[in-house]
Order: sequence, then C-alpha cells, then structure tokens
Amino acid sequence: MPGGLLLGDEAPNFEANTTVGRIRFHDYLGDSWGILFSHPRDFTPVCTTELGRAAKLAPEFAKRNVKLIALSIDSVEDHLAWSKDINAYNCEEPTEKLPFPIIDDKNRDLAILLGMLDPAEKDEKGMPVTARVLPRAGTSTRFSEWSSPSS
Repeated sequence: MPGGLLLGDEAPNFEANTTVGRIRFHDYLGDSWGILFSHPRDFTPVCTTELGRAAKLAPEFAKRNVKLIALSIDSVEDHLAWSKDINAYNCEEPTEKLPFPIIDDKNRDLAILLGMLDPAEKDEKGMPVTARVLPRAGTSTRFSEWSSPSS
C-alpha cells in the first residue's frame, strides 16, 4: 500500500523521534541500505515475535550494510517499555535497547506520508493503525521494493 510513493521515488528525508533519540532518515542510513518496516501496535503477540526476529537477525543485516528501523503509532515511551518484552521473548536481558530504532508516529504523519496505514484495522478510537509494510531504500535512498507481508 504505497500511498503517494512509488518504487524508485526518493525516500523523504523526514525527522522523527525514536527510541535512540531524534533522527533524520537520510543521515541515519548514511551509505547503507535500509529497511523501514511498520507494525500495527506495540505489546501485541505477533508484532513482538516479528520484531524479536528482526532483532535476532540485525547482526546479519549489519554484515551486509543494511540498517533496520521500525515505525508504529505508539509513543517512544511505549516502544522502550515494549523493547523489554521483545528482548525477553528472545531470551535476552530485558533492556529497553534493541539493535535498531523504533519511530514514534503517534500523530500518524509519517505513516500517512509513506502510505503505511491499514484502513481495515482500527484502534480503540476508530483510527487506522500502521500496517505490516516493508519498504526498502537502497543506498541512493530511493525505494527499491515495497511489500505488505501477510499477517
């Protein structure tokens, strides 16, 4: 569900609050490939296993010059608390640190810009939540792949 962005489009150089502080997307990527993935909500079983697996595979991605970054409509505080659950799921020390940042998009601005909202899935207020979407940016920061893995 690419919204207004298409394959080959330049990834926006957005700024965002994350679990590692404020980042600018292009600066974060540097000369690396990037995988920016979204998940519906923190503290959900499926999302915990998915981000847990991403955390386990992060060293393999790093060996290949690929940086990971996640996004959801939850706050940094929620992301940090949930990171403990993810690490515990992975049988790691239950800390707030993951090997990649998670973006705080509680206002949904970035999810709207990137077309990452799922109109069929709503939160308790009736607002769409972020879908499981995986756009990949190459070293030129252009989107080179866009997929919506099934739940």
